[in-house]
Amino acid sequence: MSRILATLEKRHALLAGGRAQRERLARVQLARTFEDALSSSGLLPLLATGVEILQINVGKRCNQTCRHCHVDAGPDRKEVMPRAVLEACLSFLERYRVPTLDITGGAPELHPDFREIVGRAADAGAHVIHRCNLTAILLPNYSDIPALLASRAVEIVASLPYFQARETDTQRGEGVFAESIEALHLLNSLGYGTGGDLRLNLVTNPVGTFLPGNQRELEAHWKHEMLRRYGVVFDNLYTITNMPISRFLDFLDERERTEEYLTRLANAYNPAAAAGVMCRNTLSVGYDGTLYDCDFNQMLDLPVESAVTRTIFDASMQQLAYRAIATGPHCFGCTAGAGSSCGGSVA
Repeated sequence: MSRILATLEKRHALLAGGRAQRERLARVQLARTFEDALSSSGLLPLLATGVEILQINVGKRCNQTCRHCHVDAGPDRKEVMPRAVLEACLSFLERYRVPTLDITGGAPELHPDFREIVGRAADAGAHVIHRCNLTAILLPNYSDIPALLASRAVEIVASLPYFQARETDTQRGEGVFAESIEALHLLNSLGYGTGGDLRLNLVTNPVGTFLPGNQRELEAHWKHEMLRRYGVVFDNLYTITNMPISRFLDFLDERERTEEYLTRLANAYNPAAAAGVMCRNTLSVGYDGTLYDCDFNQMLDLPVESAVTRTIFDASMQQLAYRAIATGPHCFGCTAGAGSSCGGSVA
């Protein structure tokens, strides 16, 4: 299978680093800052409401290289969460009885301890979510993963840009769509997406520089088309806005559309969406153990603002549960229109 591009890191691109991305976004002249928008909504400072979800990014290794990827993941990335960080994450999960463990990457399956992470989190009583690109579970060394996920009732959130091959392969690489359908058939055969306890959710993001459509309407359309065309069933469709960071920011800059897109997001700011953003009940852990308010802040090298607790090794629920959230212009991406989060629209 051919891949569509090298990672920003591999190309030594200007926007490979989080700081460079923050500086690029800061140069965009907007009518108001994100903090001004929050203030007008009575939400400044934006505060966490507790830690209900521990989201761990286990590394940037991936078998795909997608045009929109905010992680800049790919086969040429070597970063992987070391054992000490993994143990600290599981200890935090168990000690504070965090209800949900959300495992992301890269392709999380490629982490050598992925199976153990799933098992120990489930044994601790946590609901486990696995963010899957669909094609990794077809690789020979990972063919046991689907059955493992089913045996632990792991919720799967699977990326699929569109229900047709052209759009999906343009964004993710030649042949990805066909493999994705194969993987979905496999998951359906295990009981995923059939209305029972094995939840299968699909995630779609626009292929261009516009906001997602209505999630409820798109879900109904997708369910009809996926069943009619491919015999695939699933539980929910999540719509996610393309975040103006990493590879998508590079895409925007190449086409001189960064200002246009960020202005579009800012003009679509929705106070209801801002009140429900995922960072308010989520704690994100980078592969090196650094703490972030969300996965997007993680990729921008924008850690939690707590002066005491900055890594999972010294993480204290008392200090983190109701912390002030670090924000920036990229946050307009999560608060535009119906909002966008790891669980789709929020308003």
